[in-house]
Amino acid sequence: MGGYENGDSTAAAALADGGVILGVDGGTTNTVCVCLPAAMSPPESPGTVPVLARAVAGCSNRNSVGESTALETLEQVMTQALALANTDRSAVRAVCLAVSGVNHPSDQLRMLEWIRDLFPDNAKFYVENDAVAALASGTMGKLHGCVLIAGTGCIAYGVTEDGKVARAAGAGPVLGDWGSGYGIAAQALTAVIKAYDGRGPQTGLTRDILEKLELSSPDEIIGWTYADPSWARIAALVPVVVSSAEDGDEVANRILHDSVQELADTVIAVVRRLRLCGEDGKDRFPLVLVGGVLEGNKKWDISGEVIKCISKVFPGTDPIWPEVEPAIGAALLAWSHHRKGLKLENGS
Repeated sequence: MGGYENGDSTAAAALADGGVILGVDGGTTNTVCVCLPAAMSPPESPGTVPVLARAVAGCSNRNSVGESTALETLEQVMTQALALANTDRSAVRAVCLAVSGVNHPSDQLRMLEWIRDLFPDNAKFYVENDAVAALASGTMGKLHGCVLIAGTGCIAYGVTEDGKVARAAGAGPVLGDWGSGYGIAAQALTAVIKAYDGRGPQTGLTRDILEKLELSSPDEIIGWTYADPSWARIAALVPVVVSSAEDGDEVANRILHDSVQELADTVIAVVRRLRLCGEDGKDRFPLVLVGGVLEGNKKWDISGEVIKCISKVFPGTDPIWPEVEPAIGAALLAWSHHRKGLKLENGS
């Protein structure tokens, strides 16, 4: 990921010439905002994106924490980023909010109405699902290809070169994001309870999860779970499941194999609907991979297994692990829109 320095000494010069751009990646686990100079030149590589400031706050998925808390978090993280960049809201030229839980045009409209009251009248605003920022982080602002996010939740989102879009999954744990971190961990907790009841096979997950949670008996898992059933808290158990699978536990391995297939099927559905692979299914297309579930997992390589499954169907899959975070992808999208607007105003 590209480096940055909050309150960089170059910030003053950058701010004096064109204001700033904000990019926000709002997830179920946390929310990140980065601030870029609006007058920057097109970055030549991921490492040359001039980040003026970066701020982090909590969950901003309204389906998880409620709309009021989500909006408070978004305002907090943007205000903090501006302060770290030694500027204020009057300098903002464009904002891209890429937030999980934004799933319908009505969601976008409601958030646009809210954000317009926070910034100058001449600022431009773009509200998207967080998958859009994740895709842009791998393609450096160009919206083409498919992104798979597998963190606390999961979603696949695709865009064609002529702007057609499609998505799969991303409906939350109640509606079955089983390839997500929450889905993996919830299945593991369920397996422990079933083994304790005698309804399922014995599993090393029982020992490993009890040790992780510092509990003495599986029946205590019920109280632990419902004391705070937040999605991120459950999903944090994914490393335990991976470790158990690496130790040879059959139940843990089955959970991971099933999750790999779920994630692969999610991507395959999007690629097929948009024909990103071409008419013969062999054209190359970028597949951006984002999220903690898809990061390196020692011997059990979840992302590698997902790519193998997808490549069997679409051999032109070109996997990309972004070198910048999704918040920078969001900022690059806002900057690109802002730059095009200036060109149109100048007649160029």
